[in-house]
Amino acid sequence: MQKKSVVAILDVGKTNKKLLLFDQAYNLVYEKSDRMEETVDEDGFPCEDLASLTNSALELIKGSLHLEGFDVKAINFTAYGASFVYIDGDGKTLTPLYNYLKPYPEDLQHEFYEKYGGEKPFSRCTASPVLGSLNSGMQVLRIKHERPEIFDRIAFALHLPQYLSYLFTDLAVTDITSIGCHTNLWDFTQQAYHDWVQQEGIATVLAPVIPSAHVEKINIEGQELSCGIGLHDSSSALIPYLICFKNPFVLVSTGTWSISLNPFDHVPLTDEELEKDCLCYLQFTGKPVKASRLFLGNAHEKGAERIASHYAIPADFFKAIQFDQDLSALAQERLLSKDFSSFEAIDLMEVVSPDLAYNILIAVLVKKQIESIDLILKHQDAENIFVDGGFSKNHVFMSMLASHYNGKKVFAAEVAQATALGAALAIHDAWNPNPIGDDLINLKLYS
Repeated sequence: MQKKSVVAILDVGKTNKKLLLFDQAYNLVYEKSDRMEETVDEDGFPCEDLASLTNSALELIKGSLHLEGFDVKAINFTAYGASFVYIDGDGKTLTPLYNYLKPYPEDLQHEFYEKYGGEKPFSRCTASPVLGSLNSGMQVLRIKHERPEIFDRIAFALHLPQYLSYLFTDLAVTDITSIGCHTNLWDFTQQAYHDWVQQEGIATVLAPVIPSAHVEKINIEGQELSCGIGLHDSSSALIPYLICFKNPFVLVSTGTWSISLNPFDHVPLTDEELEKDCLCYLQFTGKPVKASRLFLGNAHEKGAERIASHYAIPADFFKAIQFDQDLSALAQERLLSKDFSSFEAIDLMEVVSPDLAYNILIAVLVKKQIESIDLILKHQDAENIFVDGGFSKNHVFMSMLASHYNGKKVFAAEVAQATALGAALAIHDAWNPNPIGDDLINLKLYS
C-alpha cells in the first residue's frame, strides 16, 4: 500500500493542542487533540504547563511519523501569541510560560510609557493598545526589572510558535507574524523594532528575524523532514483566504478570542480605534492587517455555564438549539429594552426558558461582534464577511449576524482547520510539488 504524502501541523491554542495532517490537496486526513491542565507560576497565577506542552509537542510530532498509511514530508507550527519562552545557552527553559492575562505592575507600566512618549503616541507607533501582559514585549521588560538574575541567563526569548520549532531544529529565530501581534516591539511606521528594544537591552535576547516560509532540513528518528519556523495563529488563519480571495473582505476568526481582520485597510490606527482595542497584525508577507478583538469564546463559555447552572441542564445544552426567527426577535427585543451591555446583567429569573436565555446570550455577543467588525470597516469597506472557527458552526450566532449585515454577504467558512492550514500553506514550496487548488474553502451563505 502506497503511503500518502502529508504535512504535519502542531496547532497550540489556549484550550486545545492539536496535531493535524494535510495531504497534497490540503484535505485534512488526520486529527488528534490533547488537553492539558494548567499549573501556576511562582506567584500562584495560572499558566500553561510548559513541561507538559513540550513533552506533548515532541510526542505528537514523533508519533505522526509512525501513523500507518502516511508519509510525513514536512512539519510546521502555529500557536497563540503574547507568550515568550525563555531559554538559556543549552536550550533549557528558565521560567514558566507566563499567562498573558497576568496583571502587569502599574508602576513599571507607567514609567515605561512616560519614558517613551506617552501611551497614545507609543500605541499609534506600535499599533498596540495598552494591554499589560498581552503586550508580550512588556513581559520581557518585566523579567529584566524584577528578576535580573534570570534575565542575565537568557540566551533567547522565543515566541511560542518559534519555541515549538526550536524543539526540533535547535534553531533560535523570530517570525514577523509573532512580532506583529500587539507586542509593543514593532514600530509600524519604520517597519523595524522600536527604539526602546535596543535602549532597554531587550534586543540582546531576541533571535534573528527570518522569513515565515523558511524551512530547515531536519532528521527525526532517521527520517528527513522539512521543518517550518512557526506562525502566530491569527495571521496563519488568514493565509488560506488571501490565497483564495482577491477582492476586499473581512475575516472573523473565532475561538477563545474573536479576531476580526481586514487585510486591505492600511490606514494608520487612530486614537479612537486604539481605545476600542483595535490593533495591527503583520501578515506572513510583512504587510499590516487592521484587526479588532473580543474575548468572545470565553464570554460564550461563561454565559452557557450560567444558563446550564440556572436551569439545571447539561452543560452542552446549546448544541441542540436551532435558529428560530421568533425567538431571536424576542431575545433582541429583550436586550434592547434596557440596552444590556453584558449577559451578566440579565436576570435569568425573568427568562422563561433556557432556549430564550441562550438566544439573549447570543444577541449580546452578536452586538459586541458587530461593533468590533464595524471598527475595521471605516476606511476600507468589504462586501464579504467570512466567519470561521467555532462560531461559524453556531446557526443562532450566524443568523443574527447576517440579519444585521443585510447589505453584505455573510458566510460561514468551512475550512479544514484554517489556522493549521495556513501554517501548511506557508511552507508549500518546501514539500508539495502540486499547485495550490482554488477549493480550499467551502462557504455557506447566511441571509
